[in-house]
Amino acid sequence: MLTRPSHLLKLEDALLFLAILFVYFHLHLSWLLFAILFLAPDLFMLGYLSGPRTGSAIYNLAHTYFLPILLAAIGFYRSTSLLLTIALIWASHIAFDRVLGYGLKYPTHFKDTHLQHLDSMRQ
Repeated sequence: MLTRPSHLLKLEDALLFLAILFVYFHLHLSWLLFAILFLAPDLFMLGYLSGPRTGSAIYNLAHTYFLPILLAAIGFYRSTSLLLTIALIWASHIAFDRVLGYGLKYPTHFKDTHLQHLDSMRQ
């Protein structure tokens, strides 16, 4: 396993997903809001309506940790729990996607990700 980077990345994201859930639980945040927003980042797949190059750029923007971390930092700075809540939900979505093998997209095709080619998921 230590020689299979994609497995290590999936394990790392599984642990991150569990850590986010732990923090979310201990902050007593809304599980209803979690359920409502958990799949929201997947709306960025609509970028693929403009083609694979634009689609992958828009999808990747919503599926990197940069924006949720920035949102969390703003939430901490402004003491806004809603921003922190959204950031945690967003980051948990990214981690969960990566555990399932849905990584960042290459502009060639939706199924070409940084983790694997999605057709190879059934190995």
